[in-house]
Amino acid sequence: MNIELKEKLEKFYDEQVWPHMTLGEFIEDCAKKYRDKIALVDGVVELSYQELNRKACHYANGLLKAGFKKGDRIVLQLPNCHEFVIILFAMFKIGVIPVLSLPAHRKNEIKGILEKSGAKAYIAKDKYLGFSYVDMIREVREELNIDFEVYILGDNQGYKNFYKLNDKDYSSQYIDIDYKEMALLMLSSGTTGSPKMIPMKHCELICSAIAIGSALNYSDATIYLMALSLSHKFVLSYPGIIGVFYHGAKCVISMTPSPDEIIYNIEEHNISTMALVPALASLCMDFLEFEKINISSLKIIQVGGSVLEYNKAFEIEKSFGCIISQLYGMTEGLVMCTRFDDNMDTRLNTQGKPVSIGDSVKIVDEFGEEVNTGDYGELLIRGPYTMYEYYGGMNDVNNSILDKELYFRTGDRARKLSNENYQIAGRVKEMIIKGGEKIIPSELENLLLKNKKISEVQVVGVPDEILGEKICVCILEKDKNLMFSEIVQTLKETGIAEFKIPDCMKIIDNWPLTATGKIDRKRLIENYGN
Repeated sequence: MNIELKEKLEKFYDEQVWPHMTLGEFIEDCAKKYRDKIALVDGVVELSYQELNRKACHYANGLLKAGFKKGDRIVLQLPNCHEFVIILFAMFKIGVIPVLSLPAHRKNEIKGILEKSGAKAYIAKDKYLGFSYVDMIREVREELNIDFEVYILGDNQGYKNFYKLNDKDYSSQYIDIDYKEMALLMLSSGTTGSPKMIPMKHCELICSAIAIGSALNYSDATIYLMALSLSHKFVLSYPGIIGVFYHGAKCVISMTPSPDEIIYNIEEHNISTMALVPALASLCMDFLEFEKINISSLKIIQVGGSVLEYNKAFEIEKSFGCIISQLYGMTEGLVMCTRFDDNMDTRLNTQGKPVSIGDSVKIVDEFGEEVNTGDYGELLIRGPYTMYEYYGGMNDVNNSILDKELYFRTGDRARKLSNENYQIAGRVKEMIIKGGEKIIPSELENLLLKNKKISEVQVVGVPDEILGEKICVCILEKDKNLMFSEIVQTLKETGIAEFKIPDCMKIIDNWPLTATGKIDRKRLIENYGN
């Protein structure tokens, strides 16, 4: 890594871009400025800015009393709820590092996350959408030779009660935390049993939230619906709840990402903005066809997570009766989006422009040379909230993710238009995006090959109108006696997340090959329907 260039860039970010504030100080400041204004709504629970900050202090006290200290990691696997927001800011206050896991992660992922992070504790709800996290973590503890505490929100079944961390009497201790220190660890898209974890600084998270909120005209009148998981950066700081809180606005929690709950919340709470992935937007549109519900309060919907086709973007604006903001962003960094006042062609046909003065983008060919405006190439990014390396000594990966000018290689195919907006056309990498969730084919292939009936296998993403892509398992003719149900069962027994379970199977006579003798995955996808 070019250390001299890194220091020069960070000097600029520190002087011109980064807020000089930790997230613990941020919520304190919000409580002072906005006091009794409602910050968070979770069903019948309403918390003002002062109440939210006070509860975060109580839980910070409880964590300290329980023996946690600055730098300790705690895995959070909670659905959207006010307790999630409280414990998150409690940890920010004392320098304990949250490791954010999705509710959809299962045993295989959680084992890898606990091992790689070196977490001292795991916090989860007892059950969510019919799945028992208590049963899962019991299996994880039996299989892992590491020691960690377990706190359960709900029926704790012998584990520690989450609410016992709520300590109103314990005297606070001053914890010296710098705004440039790591605030949390978030998982890279497509997390496997050996996860890639992204370290994020306090100033980076606040910086991105302010920049995107400004680009989308957030104000104190904004009412934001948290429809996707708070464990996604999209909902945390793009601009997410941090952007909402910065403006003293209101955040409403949707307990599940179901279309009926989302649509009814819009009407009940006069929601003005929310973030959706294309697949969920499609489901909401289907729901609206049969339900006459007043959603006229909506002003703008952020849509991101996978490439959005022009026709689908047009349908979303027409169905919801509001403006869409297409967003391209990575957990690893940099966001670009369309603005509220962009013309229709820009909104529906591009992913907009970068949001921060510190963001820098270039598009290169296979030799690393920049291409001309209008030409496609690989998108490379750099900026005040774009990472330099993954957490945990992943030297093999880290050595290949940056170019010599410290631009991060996204693996995404894009082009810059003459009007300075960008179009994202797909992925250079082979990652599958199903309903906004990202799946690495090699993970599934390696797990499937443990089944002795499978001699060779390829996993590809094939087009789907609802999900964007669905997962197709391709096997050879000689393995044709294998039933699709056996493939599903093989993967379920490994404990992987439900969204990684394949949707279909195709039997191939012979693998199509490229000129260099490699399996041609593109032709597998093209021939899926034949």
